[in-house]
Amino acid sequence: MREIVLDTETTGLDPAAGHRVVEVACLELTQHMPTGRSFRRYLNPEREMPEEARAVHGLDDAFLAQQQLFAEVVDEFLAFIDDAPLIIHNAQFDLKFLNAELARINRPPLEFDRAVDTVGMARRRFPGAQASLDALCRRFGIDNTARTLHGALLDCELLAEVYLELRGGRQPGLDLDPTKRIAEAAGTQTVARPARPARAHAPSAEESAAHEAMLARLKAPIWRS
Repeated sequence: MREIVLDTETTGLDPAAGHRVVEVACLELTQHMPTGRSFRRYLNPEREMPEEARAVHGLDDAFLAQQQLFAEVVDEFLAFIDDAPLIIHNAQFDLKFLNAELARINRPPLEFDRAVDTVGMARRRFPGAQASLDALCRRFGIDNTARTLHGALLDCELLAEVYLELRGGRQPGLDLDPTKRIAEAAGTQTVARPARPARAHAPSAEESAAHEAMLARLKAPIWRS
């Protein structure tokens, strides 16, 4: 199974207000595990970067002015994602922005039903708990200390680990023994012990004689009737 973890960075919160995508990144998974293949492009939004957005991802006007337009990378982007399911944290947000970019160049939109929204997965699994990427990294013990600023590719790498945990966690070697998984999670090891021969259970002559003497003292035991 091929899946694509996807994330974007933008100039704001709403493409209808003129905000644009400034970074798009994708990470390829097979059988829910990263393959090492990724796609990442910074984009020229053809507008100024608001200060509140720059504070989130650190991308400024001077840097972005040197980058390609979305129209120049769209074919490479679409070829990379192909028809794979898209794993996105808050899929509504990212697909809304990408579809606005596609509409600008008269390209068909990405269908929302191909997205797997990890926010929804987290809320179903942990009702009432925080479902942000940082909160889920803390819950699953995933190191996100490098995330001092938001970055689309780094967030894809973190989300790939979160997604695996939301699906039930890593199962090395396809070994489905739950006791082994618990031991591995606790950092313990299985200790090999030598086999012992079965103990003989047949009574000795003395034991048989004592048993018969005990039975002789009973009045009409039912097992002798």
